[in-house]
Amino acid sequence: MIQTYHLYKTYPGGTTALSDVNIRVERGEFVFLTGPSGAGKSTLLKLIFCQEKPSRGEILVDGVNVSKIRGKRIPLLRRRIGMIFQDFKLLNNRTVYENIAFALEILGYGKKEIRRRAWQALRLVGLHERMDDFPLKISGGEQQRVAIARALVKDPPLILADEPTGNLDPDLTADIINMLMLLNTKGTTVVVATHDTELIQRYRRKAISLSSGRIIQ
Repeated sequence: MIQTYHLYKTYPGGTTALSDVNIRVERGEFVFLTGPSGAGKSTLLKLIFCQEKPSRGEILVDGVNVSKIRGKRIPLLRRRIGMIFQDFKLLNNRTVYENIAFALEILGYGKKEIRRRAWQALRLVGLHERMDDFPLKISGGEQQRVAIARALVKDPPLILADEPTGNLDPDLTADIINMLMLLNTKGTTVVVATHDTELIQRYRRKAISLSSGRIIQ
């Protein structure tokens, strides 16, 4: 599902975020991307999602060389990727339901299909009873579940999650990871970036460790 070849990312000013990164994530795997703050985890996810471009090297996502695509092809790629951002990126002037529906509206789905998919996604994350609330009226854990629902509503083959449990207590952390693992059992490839080593030990899934922009394990 994901392959990178000699991937480098250097920012203006000379800061190197990634250096010679080579990884392979198989279709249907659940993978932790781990390492301390500043290790390059978020940068790697941004490159896979085409939010940024690599300085050197190549990235293949489901057979597509995303390091070379441009313009209108980027939204087409992102239709196949559910991205769960560290800071949620919810629209505070839209309800929980409207945040989920908006992800489908921009893809051109009809109203009936949007209602069906949005309702299913909210049921899956247990927020169907909060669908008319605004993001600032719900807890951080519930906001994270909205972000997950928004990512999965497109039924993508790949989900990328950037520190999805970073600010949550242990019980909520377990809820979020269990939701992502449930999606994984249905065939979705899941990559979770986290600095929480206890998660790696508890769930014992494949882990890719980064330090100072390099793969160390």
